[in-house]
Amino acid sequence: MSRIGQKPVTVPDGVKVSLRERELTVEGKLGKLNYTHRPEIKVAVNEDSKEVVCTRESDERTVRAYHGLTRSLIQNMVVGVSSGYEKRLEIHGVGYVGAVQEGRIELRVGFANEIKKKIPAGLDVTCPDTTHVVIKGIDKQQVGQFAAEVRAVRKPEPYKGKGIRYEGEMIRRKAGKTAQ
Repeated sequence: MSRIGQKPVTVPDGVKVSLRERELTVEGKLGKLNYTHRPEIKVAVNEDSKEVVCTRESDERTVRAYHGLTRSLIQNMVVGVSSGYEKRLEIHGVGYVGAVQEGRIELRVGFANEIKKKIPAGLDVTCPDTTHVVIKGIDKQQVGQFAAEVRAVRKPEPYKGKGIRYEGEMIRRKAGKTAQ
């Protein structure tokens, strides 16, 4: 049995969950998310105890995997519409700066030109100062994906540690060449 899939998802106050055929809709103070679950998994919304329960019909390997996945996705939706998700990035390097202008994030990170990335709909991206980027949203996957795309513009390098990294990320440093 899937340990994660067995746990019911508790729905906090202020979050409304509705199920119509296979379409699950979660609505809260920050927004609304939809998810169509797999036909192998049965989802039931219990209005009295404010819980969402996922069950499966067979014990095949793929169905067991979808069981835990479905429960985790529903949990992420409930957390997203109630409190939201946030990723913080740091920009390290002399002359490396970031800014948000006109729906785009503009990064100067050591290339000849400035890198401009369009901010997807549903995300709130801010730069409190020139060396920090904050990405907020209700969809956990979308927040993580955009943060990974921004980081991939200039990954931190192991010799000087220059580049874009997640806040609190430790970079393993290598020793450079030594003169003889």
